[in-house]
Amino acid sequence: MKPVGMVQPAGTVKPGRARCLILACGNTLRSDDGVGPWLAAWAQERFDPQAGVSVISRQQWTPELAEDVASVETVLFVDCAMDLKPGTVKLVDVEPVDETQGLATHHLGAAELLGLARALFGSLPRRALMLTVGGGSTELGELFSPPVTAALPIASAKMEDAVARLMRGE
Repeated sequence: MKPVGMVQPAGTVKPGRARCLILACGNTLRSDDGVGPWLAAWAQERFDPQAGVSVISRQQWTPELAEDVASVETVLFVDCAMDLKPGTVKLVDVEPVDETQGLATHHLGAAELLGLARALFGSLPRRALMLTVGGGSTELGELFSPPVTAALPIASAKMEDAVARLMRGE
């Protein structure tokens, strides 16, 4: 762990660490909320042979992940978004949130996780993106709603393109 207060340039990677981290979250027992872990499993299979890409999937993003985020060149966050129309796929840049007062200790958003990485480790990825898929249902169940099922090929293609661009330094 790097001491607090020492600043590492954005995008500097420790030897042997991933250049691109795919960090997904979601609950596979809550219908559409499981789209993050589904896309993480797809990415693990797709990018496994490619050096420099690492995939982590959790039920929720917790403060412990800040060290992983701080140590990579780029990060692609993946999650379900209930504020989007079901099946909508969105890819946006993410900027860190500086304010950590009242920080939740069990669950963080992408911007808060970036802010925590900077605050604790003095480092940020060179680029951070967020891929979200609009969910229609978080009811108990392991099946996706029809709009999310239809969006999976689109989300996978956007993820593949985003990782390729991140790896090229774009």
